[in-house]
Amino acid sequence: MLSDIEIADAADLQPIVPLAQERLGIEPEALSPYGHTKAKVSLPYIRGLADRSDGTLILVTAISPTPAGEGKTTTSVGLADGLSRLGKNAMVALREPSLGPVFGMKGGAAGGGYAQVVPMTDINLHFTGDFAAIALATNLLAALIDNHVHHGNALEIDPRTVSWKRVVDLNDRALRDIVVGLGGVANGFPREDGFDIVVASEVMAIFCLAESIADLKKRLGDIVIGYNRSKQPVTARDLNAHGAMTVLLRDAFAPNLVQTLEHTPAMIHGGPFANIAHGCNSVVATRTALKLADYVVTEAGFGADLGAEKFIDIKCRASGLRPSAVVVVATVRALKYHGGVPLADLQQENVDAIAAGMANLRRHIRNVRDVYGLPMVVAVNRFPSDTDLEMKTVVDLVAEEGAVAVPATHFADGGAGAEALATAVLETIEATTEDKFSFVYPDEMPLADKAEAVATWVYGAGHVSWDAKARRRLERIEADGYGHLPICVAKTQYSFSTDPAALGAPTGHTVNVREVRLAAGAGFVVLVTGDVMTMPGLPKVPASDHIDIDDEGRIVGLS
Repeated sequence: MLSDIEIADAADLQPIVPLAQERLGIEPEALSPYGHTKAKVSLPYIRGLADRSDGTLILVTAISPTPAGEGKTTTSVGLADGLSRLGKNAMVALREPSLGPVFGMKGGAAGGGYAQVVPMTDINLHFTGDFAAIALATNLLAALIDNHVHHGNALEIDPRTVSWKRVVDLNDRALRDIVVGLGGVANGFPREDGFDIVVASEVMAIFCLAESIADLKKRLGDIVIGYNRSKQPVTARDLNAHGAMTVLLRDAFAPNLVQTLEHTPAMIHGGPFANIAHGCNSVVATRTALKLADYVVTEAGFGADLGAEKFIDIKCRASGLRPSAVVVVATVRALKYHGGVPLADLQQENVDAIAAGMANLRRHIRNVRDVYGLPMVVAVNRFPSDTDLEMKTVVDLVAEEGAVAVPATHFADGGAGAEALATAVLETIEATTEDKFSFVYPDEMPLADKAEAVATWVYGAGHVSWDAKARRRLERIEADGYGHLPICVAKTQYSFSTDPAALGAPTGHTVNVREVRLAAGAGFVVLVTGDVMTMPGLPKVPASDHIDIDDEGRIVGLS
């Protein structure tokens, strides 16, 4: 089989302007093309869609990820293509990939095989410049903070409390903790600082949760950058930074329109990580897609304990969006890995390991159905090494949980391989007569209790512990009036616990919070656990080692 980039390069893409007009009814003047195959949809046009009724939202999530790969984005694309093949007016709404994993460990994030969004290389490399604009807005605020203190510090900012970090969209561990302002008086004042990756920044979260330019500007103004010498919060609005930051984000805020290999329209916009941020594409893109299509497939990052929980408790809480069904992606290989099989042995048939690894999938099923209150289907993304007996074992074990599992071969067969999955999702939606949707916790619950709720109900933990500094920070945030905000837990994606090696479905473990960050503009409080870093490092052999370009400008090694 051809590689992902070979398939993408050989694709017969339709020009985006006529595709948008034919499939979605978008007139050419409502688009700002970036070349022939991608475009931004204008914000005035989007405002004009307000009176249209919404389509049906379908959320794709997954079991806890493994090194074997689960194919969540691939399944999202395949499902949208499958719905289109069934004659439905469907779209897919996804996140933009970060260059950190593209050049680091994970690779690209445009799907795979014959279930991809295209142009794949453009989407994975810079795309329409959205992330560059987010980085600039973030770094402008950082520069204005240092500049304000340098020129007299009228706000009496205490430099020791400045928590706003600069960002870059690459993995670079050397930038996690740095000192700025060295070199004498002309260069400002020395202080400890650091970098986050763009997708972990508060501006990224704000960008993805804002409903309009006005809301974007307000949220940017609400950012708390530190405290003054009277121990009162200092905001970006106090620095008069929010207007200029919004200007930098104006064009980026319009969602991006592309297509799948089978020409299903796709919105790709925003991209916060799910292990260190809230893991969902932008509200404006999701809402626009719902106005343009009858069925919209979107995804939340990593497993249903991270991305789906944050989709529910942060994105849905802030926007009022509600999914009508959830698809939990699983693979035979991942179940065997959670059942204790080493990575090198996953191609060997092993139904006993599948039964053992089912503990992980079982908890995700129960969380989606019983904690979030949403109807769900399991998509079993089939790999060539999976045997018929293994596939039947997964289907039967899921059936014992009162759920439906549907094998899918969209990676090799495109939308045709996801038609059965699409049919099952439609049947699940049609059979749902009662709305049981639920947040994990109410707004008025204290922040510490919100953490206990997520840890015990979703992660299966025994309790939450707090480093002394984190506990003090939590108390300060509540005293400043932010206790009503939802929480965003920064946690390893590989386990329900904070230990990435604890596979399956551990219970009774302790979730230790070592750091607390206020994201007042985004509207949540970040709880950092375990060894999670908001600036990742590169692996020993990064993906960049295999990425190159030939004399004709063709890129190779991107996946």
